[in-house]
Amino acid sequence: MSSADNLIFHVRPGGCLTGNMRVPGDKSISHRSIMLGSLAEGTTHIRGFLEGEDSLATLQAFRELGVDIEGPADGEVTIQGVGMHGLKAPAGVLDLGNSGTSMRLLVGLLAGQGLALTLVGDRSLSGRPMRRVTDPLAAMGARVETTEQGTAPLKIQPVEELTAIDYRLPVASAQIKSCLLLAGLYASGTTRITEPAPTRDHTERMLSGFGYPVVKEGATVSLNGGGKLTACDIDIPADISSAAFFLVGATIASGSDLLLKHVGINPTRDGVINILRLMGADIEILNRQDVGGEPVADLRVRAARLRGIAIPVDQVPLAIDEFPALFVAAACAEGTTVLTGAEELRVKESDRIQVMADGLQALGVDATPTPDGIVIQGGPIRGGRVGSHGDHRIAMAFAMAALRAEGEIVIDDCSNVNTSFPGFVALAASAGLAIESKKEN
Repeated sequence: MSSADNLIFHVRPGGCLTGNMRVPGDKSISHRSIMLGSLAEGTTHIRGFLEGEDSLATLQAFRELGVDIEGPADGEVTIQGVGMHGLKAPAGVLDLGNSGTSMRLLVGLLAGQGLALTLVGDRSLSGRPMRRVTDPLAAMGARVETTEQGTAPLKIQPVEELTAIDYRLPVASAQIKSCLLLAGLYASGTTRITEPAPTRDHTERMLSGFGYPVVKEGATVSLNGGGKLTACDIDIPADISSAAFFLVGATIASGSDLLLKHVGINPTRDGVINILRLMGADIEILNRQDVGGEPVADLRVRAARLRGIAIPVDQVPLAIDEFPALFVAAACAEGTTVLTGAEELRVKESDRIQVMADGLQALGVDATPTPDGIVIQGGPIRGGRVGSHGDHRIAMAFAMAALRAEGEIVIDDCSNVNTSFPGFVALAASAGLAIESKKEN
């Protein structure tokens, strides 16, 4: 990235977060609503769609696969489904930008379509591991080529039919599970996926919402190939991963009292709430309801004194995307916070363990990375300059750290915040964060 393209956050120290807000729609559900709506029979209407670059990459991919999609306009999207076998070969490659979810789920969904396709991504996505999905797909009879390093571009060759697989996931990953379940829609027999620990279950819930039978027995989820999807209406809740930055910010900033509206609190995604509460956070869950098979609530969070903890290993998969924000909470806690069992953080948009440790150290925080986690000693946060390495969650986490910092925090390389949270700067500023974004000349 040239310096002219470097979007920088300047965040002045202090302040608090107050008022009511609704963060953008859930990214995981936005991706899946486009995928399943496109394959359904009939017209699917979506409200609350996340108009960020990642989910727009999924939407554009299905347009290029021949699906008629109107919108998004104010979060509303209308999809004329083409049925399970109605996708058409695109004119060129499918460019999925920075979106690992798009690439890993689409390679499963497209492996059994009988089309020759190539999936590409940006530099960051092209460095992320893909054999974790292409190897089990090969066991189902799919033909997907990667680079020698096991990365994108992914070249899908047509096959006659896929065969169901009984697969035990080597790591707790909703992306791998979802990839194989979507491939299983096109496989003969029953595809069974067993998880080592619970991961987000949006794919299973949404398949059921589209009328496709899914069976859950303990740690195993299964489905039979050859069925169909029936169009439905989807109301996407606010994304708990986006809400997490404000949960942490309001907790660490004295005087804060913030209400986050209509947040998805799926029990496979609520680790950030559980971990913050264990640390002493004051988070109230209000107005619980069920919207389209997904549990939703308002979250009221007020400033609280945090204490360091050993983060329970069973909560790690339930909060895997929220750890950059949680590391900032740990830096503001009294005592030591220890994270283990989180190797997965090293293969996200960045190596989130190393990048967060480097940034915290640059701000004067005692943070020691380990192979599968980090040890953070709470204490003062100085001002300073940190790099986000183009990782949207790193950038937003360090923005919240300024609420407790002794000086201004400057964060480099923040353009990718738009991949998951368009409007973050304006929304954060409206709640009380002293943040500005500037293009560096």
